[in-house]
Amino acid sequence: MTGSIHKRKQEHLDFALSEKALGKNTTTGLEKYYFQHHALPEINFEDIDLTTTFFDKTLKVPYLISSMTGGAKHAESINRTLATAAEENGWIFALGSTRAMIESEQFRSSFQVRHYAPTIPIVANIGAVQLNYGITVEQCKQILEWTEADAFVLHLNSIQEVIQTEGDTNFSDLLRKIEALSRDLPVPVGVKEVGFGIDASVAKQLTNIGIDFIDVAGAGGTSWSQVEKLRSHDRVKKQAAEAFANWGNPTSECVKEVKEALPHQHVIASGGINDGHDAAKSIALGASHVGFARSILKEVMNSQEAVQEWMEVRELELKMVMFGIGADRISSLQKTNRLLER
Repeated sequence: MTGSIHKRKQEHLDFALSEKALGKNTTTGLEKYYFQHHALPEINFEDIDLTTTFFDKTLKVPYLISSMTGGAKHAESINRTLATAAEENGWIFALGSTRAMIESEQFRSSFQVRHYAPTIPIVANIGAVQLNYGITVEQCKQILEWTEADAFVLHLNSIQEVIQTEGDTNFSDLLRKIEALSRDLPVPVGVKEVGFGIDASVAKQLTNIGIDFIDVAGAGGTSWSQVEKLRSHDRVKKQAAEAFANWGNPTSECVKEVKEALPHQHVIASGGINDGHDAAKSIALGASHVGFARSILKEVMNSQEAVQEWMEVRELELKMVMFGIGADRISSLQKTNRLLER
């Protein structure tokens, strides 16, 4: 069991970087929006402030490195690189699934990056479905202790689990168990998808049971049904996965409808976000923070310097958008009337 988890996590890393892992004929929907340029912004570019807060922590930038790695051969070096860069730039760092910490000590250290990121928020993560397969509240508390995380997120990945060879597909009665976990953990608890999106009705259910933040993780980037198709040796599942290459709720629609339905909920936009322009649109649609995954993972394979430069470019792009519409604060971007639909 343990060996198969580590092998699976390594394969996820390898295949997620492939162009074949992207959804087909699906987009984030962000291309439907554009900002109306403000020719006379009447602000000083140098005064633009990207500062936000994530619960009780202040961040330099409204960005997070989304959950990707953990329990794989190269995860420790990748996570250290990402954690160091996140600390330097003031981003949130979300760990990949920490279930492997419970299963084995072998790769436990790959998740323990607080030394490299002493001040930024770190988010621990497991699959929500694991609450139906033996993961307990006490084990989640143990994960928090090991990772020294500031928040805990449960990911939803039903379609992925069906195609996955080792998939866990009993999603029955999960809402009640998520509620119990969120009540008992000593940190904010959120829920995220893995690339198929959370709509307003599901977001309402989660908010009603006390979930503190929702990462919509919509369609438009990596398709985890496609990743599992690439991994699978099951001919039936590989063929079935192809029918889901364009499955999912676009990221932009998720952000917009969740925020409209739940104006006070903390919404994170992720899923196919490629640059600071996409991020700015997501924030203007209602997101508090924006997550990057696949696009930054590519840079990790190059060098620490490549990651740092990539992050600086994404920050500059966001500031340029804000300058272009005359918004000197993130709160001004969230309230702008200059995001228009084509």
